Amino acid sequence: MFSGVFTRVFGISWQQMQSKVRYRILFLTLLPIVLTLISLVFITIYWNVIYTGKQLFMKVNADLVVAQSSLSQVQKRQQHQLSTISGSWDFQHAFQLLNHNDPQPNEAAINALNILLIQKQQSLGLDFLRLISVADAAADPDLRLMLYQTQQQAISGLMVLPNARLAHINVGLAEQAKIDIVATKYASEPVQSIETRGLISRTLMPIADLSGNVFWYLDGGMLFNRNTVIVDHIRDLVYAPGTLPERSIGTVTLFLDNIRVSTNVPLEQFPSHPNQQNRAIGTLVSDEVYQQVLVEGQNWINRAFVFNDWYISAYAPLYDIRGKRVGMVYAGFSEAPFLHNYLLNIIELGTILVIVLFLSGFLVYRGANSLLQPIEYIHQVVTAVQSGRNIRIGKLELTKENELAQLAQQFDSMLDQLQRRNAQIQAAAEQLEVKVEQRTRSLQDKTEELERNVALLHATRQQLVTNEKLTALGELIAGIAHEINNPTAVILGNMELLKYELGDGAKAVEEEIELVIQQVGRITTIIRSLLQYSRPGEFNAPIESQAITPIVEEVLLLARHSIEQQQVTLVKELTATAMVEVNRPQLLQVLINLMVNAAHAVNNDGRIWVRAYDWIENEQSLGVKIEVEDEGIGISKEDLSRIFDPFYTTRKDGTGLGLSLSYGIIKRLGGTIEVKSTLNVGTVFTIGLYHKAKDDQQLGPYDGLHFGDKT
Repeated sequence: MFSGVFTRVFGISWQQMQSKVRYRILFLTLLPIVLTLISLVFITIYWNVIYTGKQLFMKVNADLVVAQSSLSQVQKRQQHQLSTISGSWDFQHAFQLLNHNDPQPNEAAINALNILLIQKQQSLGLDFLRLISVADAAADPDLRLMLYQTQQQAISGLMVLPNARLAHINVGLAEQAKIDIVATKYASEPVQSIETRGLISRTLMPIADLSGNVFWYLDGGMLFNRNTVIVDHIRDLVYAPGTLPERSIGTVTLFLDNIRVSTNVPLEQFPSHPNQQNRAIGTLVSDEVYQQVLVEGQNWINRAFVFNDWYISAYAPLYDIRGKRVGMVYAGFSEAPFLHNYLLNIIELGTILVIVLFLSGFLVYRGANSLLQPIEYIHQVVTAVQSGRNIRIGKLELTKENELAQLAQQFDSMLDQLQRRNAQIQAAAEQLEVKVEQRTRSLQDKTEELERNVALLHATRQQLVTNEKLTALGELIAGIAHEINNPTAVILGNMELLKYELGDGAKAVEEEIELVIQQVGRITTIIRSLLQYSRPGEFNAPIESQAITPIVEEVLLLARHSIEQQQVTLVKELTATAMVEVNRPQLLQVLINLMVNAAHAVNNDGRIWVRAYDWIENEQSLGVKIEVEDEGIGISKEDLSRIFDPFYTTRKDGTGLGLSLSYGIIKRLGGTIEVKSTLNVGTVFTIGLYHKAKDDQQLGPYDGLHFGDKT
């Protein structure tokens, strides 16, 4: 990508840049500048996206708090207005004319109070204001709850009233509450075409007589449906001029459920008729916001689709006097102007980057051009010398301390020396041709003789390698046994001495001491097995009748490290009850070797089965069979016939002696080993041990050894 930009900016191809030094210097000089500028752009974008976005969400959250506070102030103002009315002289004078003990109130006093309340309602901007008796209030299902909560004090709150109850208060309220519902993008389809309910802010204030008794209440409030005064007042308070970018629209909305009943969200960004109603009343909130705010009762602080555009939005649920969620309050501003300013900033930054890049490239190119003129002249001289011309660089128009001047002088000296050497080589070459011709004839004769000797040597070597391999094995094992037996003897002696010196104190570590002595004995047994493999006639390990299950349990304990390290699952099926004649340490060695091989063959989460069961054929007990089965990689048919050969192994860290020793031990007991394996399925090793060990001298070299496929 950078090569394409470089070519378009400077008119230089990538091949030219790679072939000419000046272009490479230009590239290497501009690369840090370009990377720095690109990093600056990405850092700027990152900071704008992360921190500017956070600031926008913090601002809209603060706007929502102001909107909620303004709604609370509306209710407090209503309560204060009713308190002012009830305390006024005109009201108290007319109110005192009422005789609360009369069955029929004073009609003149009632009319005077109603005229006064109508005047106050119009002056205070309330949608309804009336005097209602205690009996009428108790009969009204909407006021009954407020009566219960007043406790002789004024109470205010939100309330959702059906159209019939609104008409009972004021017929004009019922008509004002009706709103046509508009299907909206990202919102569910409306189930009705018109909303007739009304969302009102209502205040109920008790009016006490001179005796302190309450027989009347002032009931007043305002209907939010189609009310533009409240939302416009909050908008002007929150989004004053200068708080938002140009062409950004700040809006406030009151919802009844998911319907906008009072809003200044525009239907059109640029209406064709300025005098027409341009408010999105009756439109619906998106399903995502509805679910979080109204259903779950949580605030929404994020970008949201508002009718026809994306806004940075904040929503909060509205609760009625019963504490039930009945709607939402919204504050937000359009997102597009912020994106426009953001993209404009990126374009300005990119323009500055391109200008800086051009200026830097021009300066670097001019500097490189003056610097590399001597280098181009040197290159021309070198090309001429390569074509066979005898010329020199001579003096460059540079000072003697200049590195290029020193390079030119050294190059001229090198050309002079090369010319002298060429003359000497030419003379020596002529003499050499004569000597080579003389010796070539002699060499041809000796080469033929050498080829015959090499062929004979190769044949002899193949025979010697085979013979010496087995001889070296015996000597190697004998040396290893000698070197290991000495330290094991020292360990064993010191453990006995330690046990003796500790006396009664040795009981605390008696189990560990016995385990060390046991493992030293196992090392000695392994050495004897190696010597027995190399010199089978010199060793006769004692055999005893043993139960197989305890031996297998001990093997699982000793091999647990390899099993845990490979993270495989071990499955035990130990049902053997028969006794067989074996040497316990040697059988432990065989089974541990098979367990370790199985663990290495299985990948993580694989399984290994260990089985021990009675060997019964033709209803006759022959002994015990032990199986070690894995889900490993398996063994190919080519390798299966060689796995018991000494030194043959497919593992990088293997020695190739484990299965050879194991086979030798089982063979000397007269037992059998059966191997079944299938690639990518697994391998099963089955060992058969008789009640009485058989003389292995009566068996052939491969008797008791069987191969096959795992099924």
